[in-house]
Amino acid sequence: MSFAPFDWIDAEARHRAAAGLVRTLRPRDAEPELLDLASNDYLGLTRHPEVTAAAAAAAHRWGAGATGSRLVTGSTALHAELERELAAFCGFEAALVLSSGYAANLAALTALSGRGSLIVSDAGNHASIVDGCRLSRAGTAVAPHADPEAVAKALGAHDGRALAVTDSVFSVDGDAAPLRALAEVCRSANAALLVDDAHGLGVLGDGGRGALAAAGLAGGDGVVATLTLSKSLGSQGGAVLGPARVIDHLVNTARTFIFDTGLAPAAVGGALGALGVLRREPERAARAREVATALYTRLTAAGLEAVRPDAAVVSVRAPSAETAVRWAADCRTAGMAVGCFRPPSVPDGISRLRLTARADLTEEQITTAVATIAATAPRQADADVS
Repeated sequence: MSFAPFDWIDAEARHRAAAGLVRTLRPRDAEPELLDLASNDYLGLTRHPEVTAAAAAAAHRWGAGATGSRLVTGSTALHAELERELAAFCGFEAALVLSSGYAANLAALTALSGRGSLIVSDAGNHASIVDGCRLSRAGTAVAPHADPEAVAKALGAHDGRALAVTDSVFSVDGDAAPLRALAEVCRSANAALLVDDAHGLGVLGDGGRGALAAAGLAGGDGVVATLTLSKSLGSQGGAVLGPARVIDHLVNTARTFIFDTGLAPAAVGGALGALGVLRREPERAARAREVATALYTRLTAAGLEAVRPDAAVVSVRAPSAETAVRWAADCRTAGMAVGCFRPPSVPDGISRLRLTARADLTEEQITTAVATIAATAPRQADADVS
């Protein structure tokens, strides 16, 4: 008697293929062969000699791994230094470093909510926030995208502990959340505000101090931020920033902190090195925004439908998932890597090319990027067929 418990996977694979939703791993070489407009290396620091040297020095001194969870053997003096530096740079009282930005969102959402509480989450939030809401055991209300009035209505209907959560800059279209309005809504409802600043750190605010600093909200009593070290800081890992009592609470209750191995010393060292570069060269933040504006302006002038960027993400609409995949592949063949977002990554059903506006892109590279995207854009006849 045959036993085939995974036959259903074949049917799922056929459905994905028919819908143009197959995802494929593409290992890259150490030396980039393509013009990179796909990564999240917003400030061009991943290969900066000071950043890589700091990562290597940390590995030599502290070892290849953290050796255990942060509460056992996985906390080093380097981790504590990074937490102090992140908190000071972004304007918060304290910080806690975790193994990823994903883990940071899960930690904050699950530890700051729970049964009987309410989370109001923006419809455009990142998957890590969605998963954090699911794991929190709190009631979750999904508010329409960037709609403070809807958040106020949801909070007003709840009696008890509550928080609103939003990306500062939404990872798909690159638009910014109305943080000041959301903060006022939360103050009126006696609710906390949790902001994922993964795409704001290093790009927004004075010298790249982030979206909350730019909005004048950093360090507020009811404000908590999460961020990643893997984008503007060119390393890996995540952090939660907020009042010291909030951070102490996470140390004692956040499962993705307590039961996870600490961030590897090399990643900690690399992030510290990147912070040092950013402090010394704050103009990198403004340059990333300038590149984003240049890409948007020239792409729209070429007749393409792009979303005006608020930070360093430029989104270009595609007619369908299938044409988006083909468009990204044609860009790759032409020597340029771009992101390709399709359902379910984009719940609105609109497929896109996602471009990264890196601070280290030259004028020649910007011109090449725009020309390549325009030259490979789907023709209307192709879009109609799709």
